[in-house]
Parts: sequence; C-alpha cells; structure tokens
Amino acid sequence: MSERVAMPALGESVTEGTVTRWLKNVGDTVEVDEPLLEVSTDKVDTEIPSPVAGTIQEILVEEDETVEVGADLAVIGDGDAPASSDSGDDSAQESAAEESPAEESATEEAPAEEPAEQEAPAAEASSSGDGEGTTVAMPALGESVTEGTVSRWLKAEGDTVEVDEPLLKVSTDKVDSEIPSPVAGTLTKILVQEDETVEVGADLAIVGGSGGGSAPATEEPKAEAPKEEPKAEEPKAEEPKAEEPKAEEPKAEEPKAEAPKEEPKQEAPKEEPKAEAPKAEPKQEAPKEAPKQEAPAASGGDAAAYVTPLVRKLAADNGIDLSQVEGTGIGGRIRKQDVLDAAKAKNQPQEAAAPAAAAPAAAPAAAAPAGVPAGLESNVPQSKRGTREKMSRLRKVIAERMVESLRVSAQLTTVVEVDMTKVARVRDAAKADFAQREGTKLSFLPFIAQATAEALKAHPGINASVEGDEIVYHGQENLSIAVDTERGLLTPVVKNAGDLNVAGLARAIADVADRTRNNKITPDDLSGGTFTITNTGSRGALFDTPILNQPQVAMLGTGAIVRRPVVITTDDGGETLAIRSMMYLALTYDHRVVDGADAARFLGTVKARLEEGRFEA
Repeated sequence: MSERVAMPALGESVTEGTVTRWLKNVGDTVEVDEPLLEVSTDKVDTEIPSPVAGTIQEILVEEDETVEVGADLAVIGDGDAPASSDSGDDSAQESAAEESPAEESATEEAPAEEPAEQEAPAAEASSSGDGEGTTVAMPALGESVTEGTVSRWLKAEGDTVEVDEPLLKVSTDKVDSEIPSPVAGTLTKILVQEDETVEVGADLAIVGGSGGGSAPATEEPKAEAPKEEPKAEEPKAEEPKAEEPKAEEPKAEEPKAEAPKEEPKQEAPKEEPKAEAPKAEPKQEAPKEAPKQEAPAASGGDAAAYVTPLVRKLAADNGIDLSQVEGTGIGGRIRKQDVLDAAKAKNQPQEAAAPAAAAPAAAPAAAAPAGVPAGLESNVPQSKRGTREKMSRLRKVIAERMVESLRVSAQLTTVVEVDMTKVARVRDAAKADFAQREGTKLSFLPFIAQATAEALKAHPGINASVEGDEIVYHGQENLSIAVDTERGLLTPVVKNAGDLNVAGLARAIADVADRTRNNKITPDDLSGGTFTITNTGSRGALFDTPILNQPQVAMLGTGAIVRRPVVITTDDGGETLAIRSMMYLALTYDHRVVDGADAARFLGTVKARLEEGRFEA
C-alpha cells in the first residue's frame, strides 16, 4: 500500500512552491514527520515532513521545479522501491566485470547515463574519475527572487565539507540565507567572490574533483589513487590486491548508495594504513557512516525534527539536546554554529563565565569616554572609525527604495502638537498590572496605533496606495511598524490593526519587533502594510519628516513626549499655564492623491482621540 505526499498549503496567499532540494532519495526509508524535501516560496523556505513511515517509491517532482499547492511530490509505500530491481542487474554486471576487463569499461559508462533519476549528487561526484567534481549552484530563494549577493564564504578553497554543511551566506532583497553543500568532499574552487551578485542557477563553487587545476595537492591522490594502485600492482605478486579494487570500483559507481564508502576510505584514514589492509578500511568506516542515520532517532525533541542530519549528528556527538538550543537561522532553524556554541558553553562554563564577569567592569571604561546617555548609543561599533566597507544587500535595497520613493511621489509633511497628559495618566495607572497580565511592557505606541487605526477608518483616503493610474482604498488597516535593527530599518506589519484594542496592539507590536530584531521575521510579516508608523521619538527626536513606504500614500512619525509648560483653557473659559506631556505628530503624505486639508483632518482626528484619553477599557 502506498501514499502520495502532496504540496501543503504554506500560507494564505501562497499558491505554489519550488522544490529546492530533496533530503531523501528513492529507496530510502523514512519515519513519520521526518523531513523529505525543502520547498521555497515567495514568502518562506521550509521543509516538508513525511506524513507516513515507509520507503520512498518514486519522486514525482525534481529539484528546481515549481508546482501548485496540492500537487503530488512523491510516493511512499511498504517494501523496496521499484528501482531496487536493478540491483540484480548490477550484481550481474559486477560478476561480468570480474570475468572480462572489456565489460568492466562498459559498466563504468552506465552510471554516467543513469543520473536522470537525480539521485544523490555525492554519488556522481565520487564515481566520476575525470576530476570535474560537483557544482554548487545558486538556489531559488523565493518565487520573485531572481538574483542573490554572496555576502560571506564560510569555507575556503581546500577545506573539507560534509553534506548539508553551510558553504556560504547569500543575501537577497527579502532574506539572508546559508547555502549548504550538496555533497561531502573538498571545496576545490570558488567561482563567485564575496559581494558579487549572480542570477539564480549560476555556479557558485565546485566541491570535489580537480576544479580546473585549482584543487589542493592533497586532493589529487584521492582521485588518482584508485587508478594508479591497480596499474602499479598488476605486474607484481600482489595481484589479488590489484584485482579486488577492480571488482569494488563498479560497486562504488553503480550502486550509488556505496559511493560514500569510497570517500571516507581515502579521507578519514591516514596514509600509513594504506599498505596494511585495504579491505579492512571500508569495514571499519562503514559503522562510522551508520550513526548519521541513527543520530536523528537519538535526538527525539521537537526541535530536532527540522534540522539537517549534520546538525543532528553533531548534537548527538556532543550530548546537546536540540530542544534546548535556540536557532539563529532563517525561521529559527538550528544551524551547525548554534550547536557548536551550545557545546562550547556546556564544556567550558568557567571560561564562559570569566569574560562575562569581566564585561561589567570593562563596559564603563568603554562607555565613559563617549559620554552617551543610555539608549542613545550608536548601532555602528567604534572599531569601524576610519575604515571603509561595502554596503550590505539590505542597506542597498533601503537606499534604492528611498530614492525611488522620492522620485515617484510628491511628498510633504504636516505637523501637529498633541497633549498626551491623559494618555500618560492612563498608562501610568495600568502599566504595572498590564505587564504582569500580558507579559509585555505598555508603551505609548499602542495608544497611538489604536488612535491611528480608528482615524484611518474615518479617512480612507489616507489608508490607500497608488497602483499605476489607480488609487486603491484598502479594506483593512495593516500597520507597518518601523523597527531599528543592527542590519537596518525594517517595517514588519501588524495585520488587521483596526480590529485590535490597546492590549492586542501592544502584544502584536512587541511580537513583530522582537522577531525582527532577532532575525526571525518571515517575508510574509514584512509585506501587506497599508500605513506606516515610525516612532522616532523613542530616541528623543521631537519630530522628523519621514519618506513614504511605497506604494503607501502616508506615514506617521511620532516624536518624543516632553513635559513642558503650555497654555491651557480652564473649565470657566479662562487660560492658565500648566505642565503637560506634549508630543509632535508628523504626517508625510503623497500630494498626488492626498491634499493638505485631508492630511490636516486626519491628524486632527488622531489628535482629538489621544487628547480625549478614553483608553481605560
């Protein structure tokens, strides 16, 4: 009995996905919820788990193919895969290879024609004797992403890499991601340098082989040893040793599952055992390969279900519980470096505590010369003074969009002054109980966000966007909240803010801000905004003139709340001086579709709602 694995729904607006990499091959045995493949959409990259336990009978969608949600991806059933019937033919070919050297060359050509099944690339790399190696290409990182920039190489030429071990970091205008190695071997050649931008599908590096002559000297014997040893030993008395490698070579090339055994045979052992026992080396190395499949079962935590086999094995070797490790990869994925950091903290607690204890003493010394008040420190380290560096991919995107925004729309700013005294009183009375009940601090921003959402309902011309020669008036209030991060300014979106009260807005804003600063925000959370709020007052600025977040037609800037004397009207109609909490609200708007009077009316509605101060509920 077999069952088909279908492309799941990966988001409300996601209709299709691209298969970026198969984690399992035809004939492999999988457990329930074990990752089968990686799928990329224009919103997020994710792994698709197996819905049943069994053997992969057939892979229906190849890598880099895009299919609709609900389309069949693979077939999983009981027993061996249909392709296993070839094993008998392979055995017959191996027997024929032992009898006739002429037939041996024919069997060597067969694997070169079989990769139509697109089995593990490691088998192709290890079976090829021409030294070409395996090419690592730029994967598709989203439906609308056509290119990526190599931000940093994690490995250098000559380094040894394992399957799924990160090779480099790539940055796009939507997400930063690590590109893993599809095979195990030596990084022979780097084809794209750091800060270079290439199209999706372009070659990035070569793993294994000679790499066009740039391979390290230590790698050449790996490719030539199987050829030279039989030639040198055939005329000698040690003919059995020369004949057995001939019989084993087709096994390494035709049954692709045994190809990895040839690689550890030449990488793991030292040069001394080569003359002692060639037969014993694969037998001793085979158990070392087995733990890679057993390690996932050993780490039974939920966090271990969505990490690569390399990370699982590394965690098992170091005794790390993956459920206790916080991932720093895209979407919170646990990376190799996360496990290494956890192992270092576990094995060297005293060394880790020593720098931590010394940090408080050193911090005042570093902060004292600057004389900068707490909360106003620069996000650029002082070590960068007098240096030069290229703009990051995110900074380039921000720069391009800001310049484009000024070019495509006529922007101007209107400012009003708001008395926030009543809001401050409500906040002071509720913030202690709110923090205990809701688990988050109560700032002024949720009050401003609720007043803004209510005003957007009353003034739909402000909650709009321009598409070509049309004005789109949105049916919901999706507030983009500007968040200051170390990488740059990002604007995650609080969806349907008009349906939330102050408590709901406080929780939602705190959630998206925290995930943005910790690099756990998804592309879906950064899109769909209809109006933007930027809280420049959090760093003491009275007000500024924001640049519009295209294609939105307005953005609200909130200034610092300052207590100062102002003239107020008393109940009897007189005037007096009083100490009040005052704030400036600055609205930048697109004069192509929003007039100054419209902007003033909108700000007047927000001002009246805040000065009213009726937020007790």
